[in-house]
Amino acid sequence: MRLLPSPRPRPSTCLFSVLALACSVVAVAAPTPVAAAPVTTITSTWTSDDGQDFTITNHLRNFPGVDRDAAASHEYLVVWAGDVNAADLESGAGGKLHNLPGAAGEAMDSLGRPHTPAVGPDFLAVIDVQKGAPTYGKVVNTVTVPLAENEPHHMQYEWHRGDTIYAGGLYSDVAFALDATNLPVMTLRGVNLPTDTPCGSVPDAFWTMSDGTAYGTWMGGPNLPGPCTYTNGEVRMGNGFGGAPGSVVLLDRNGRTISESPAATPGMEPVPRECAMTPPVEPRTCANPHGIQLREDLNRMITGDFAQPSVIIEDPLPALPPVDVNMVRRTVRIWDISDRKNPKVVSVSRLPDGPRQTKPSDAENMGFMEVTVTNRPGHKGAFASSMCAGAIYYTPDITVKDPQWREVYDQAAVYRAMNDRAKAGMAGSGAGHHGFADSGCEGSGWLQTSPDDRFLYTVTMGRRAHTAEASDPGTPGIVLSLDIRKLLAAGNDVECKIDTETEAFHGGAEKDCPTVHSVLPVDDPTSGGPHWGALDHFVQGPDGKFAETRDPRRLAYSNYFVARTGWDGDHKVCLVTIDDDHQLSLDRDFKDEYTGEPCVDFNRASWPHGPWGDAKPHSMIFVVPDAAFRD
Repeated sequence: MRLLPSPRPRPSTCLFSVLALACSVVAVAAPTPVAAAPVTTITSTWTSDDGQDFTITNHLRNFPGVDRDAAASHEYLVVWAGDVNAADLESGAGGKLHNLPGAAGEAMDSLGRPHTPAVGPDFLAVIDVQKGAPTYGKVVNTVTVPLAENEPHHMQYEWHRGDTIYAGGLYSDVAFALDATNLPVMTLRGVNLPTDTPCGSVPDAFWTMSDGTAYGTWMGGPNLPGPCTYTNGEVRMGNGFGGAPGSVVLLDRNGRTISESPAATPGMEPVPRECAMTPPVEPRTCANPHGIQLREDLNRMITGDFAQPSVIIEDPLPALPPVDVNMVRRTVRIWDISDRKNPKVVSVSRLPDGPRQTKPSDAENMGFMEVTVTNRPGHKGAFASSMCAGAIYYTPDITVKDPQWREVYDQAAVYRAMNDRAKAGMAGSGAGHHGFADSGCEGSGWLQTSPDDRFLYTVTMGRRAHTAEASDPGTPGIVLSLDIRKLLAAGNDVECKIDTETEAFHGGAEKDCPTVHSVLPVDDPTSGGPHWGALDHFVQGPDGKFAETRDPRRLAYSNYFVARTGWDGDHKVCLVTIDDDHQLSLDRDFKDEYTGEPCVDFNRASWPHGPWGDAKPHSMIFVVPDAAFRD
């Protein structure tokens, strides 16, 4: 395989196939040089077992008057971002995305000029988030990866000292393992290739464990259709790349596959007829794991099934004549991880229907993109959130044989409350003068409990006006925190249950239901809004050294999903302050160095690695270099 072949014409999109890696390894032609600040390049190379060299390149900026040695004491936000190219703007037969309400938009650059952007390098942006530093909010390094058009997706949910950073490529079926010990410089520990995960494709999210290894979800099916044999010798029938069933992969610190385990367990699908697959195979399975979190102390892991990824990414659902709604999943899986190398699915739960009267695709229990666990000893519960409807479900004990799930909050209640505030003329409603819908497909994403189990954080992309129908006023993006203390205090005797339309639109009636603690409207007028977030788990002491905290006071979010689905975004990365009362507010000091506006704008003409233009920031994590930790 040649990493940088000669430039050649390319199709408008890379379709899912066993040739996905070949499709991603496209030419990256040298850009025309432009005037830029001095940059130091530092490379790091890893060699695969078959002798292929993979190299990442750091492009470290040299800021006049800034002591580079001081950078070793700063905290950073590492953002996994993709290059915007023509395929993002013209995706689908005949450029279908352009005909969709709220779609990816016109083929314009960041200055509003028509263009057809070339394929450029994907990269990890290292942003200084050291409050008060002269480089606060600046991109101090971009680390380009050797494969193009990966569609950078998720890393792990949180980073701890010594952890490898795992960064997956949705289209390339590749995961990069990176060492952040000496940030802002990064080194390459390894590359997990499609041949390393023969029974799974489309890597999604990762969770690191205390020994430095990590589990990752490969949401799509095996590289080739037909039977596939997993590491433990078990066999499952799959329908091919981007299909089903997906797998969970255990990775070592260098990104090597230790084991690949099946997410499908024959006979455990609660409602097999709801497990549509294309092409169809038997037995049917809904096993398309997306979000992943775990409790090492309980030997339990949870994954949420989202959708068969090929139909979502190749051909967005809104663009097609009827697609079987059952391609989107209603199930959550709990795993026994007592044997770390051989995790086993012990329960598959079809989450219950909700009370809202809506079309099937917007039902409360459709598309469980994200799940999260509780953290404190004595708490054994977990949450799951549906992407489209933004309904939040809860089970108090993930260790029992048959976990009982119930809906405990519907984000329709947030929008109803925001509308009420707008009608009353109250500031901060985010509704403007016209109000907006309080139900429909809002696009719920990242979901995370606070380390002390007091709050549940989530972000929602929102929906542009007229997306669902001509009269649809749309909804804004939001960052939301829910107070979950009473719910968790109830133990196994939970009373909260959203089972009436009144509760769906006004909050649960039972005394232990979650309540809104703070909501931050997000002003992204494009097709996106916040999809992903991360809590800042670090605090700096008087000695200037960092330690982990159970009371985070910042979070980050990014306004980007996947352009080729029609949900794009304004490509901004923002910081949110969490005050002493745990209220949320936008950090307006975290400004783009070129526009002077709050948030770092990834739509820009040039980067430290060259004038490649706009980029798509998908996920992020807070990281502290090793030298800055308190011993």
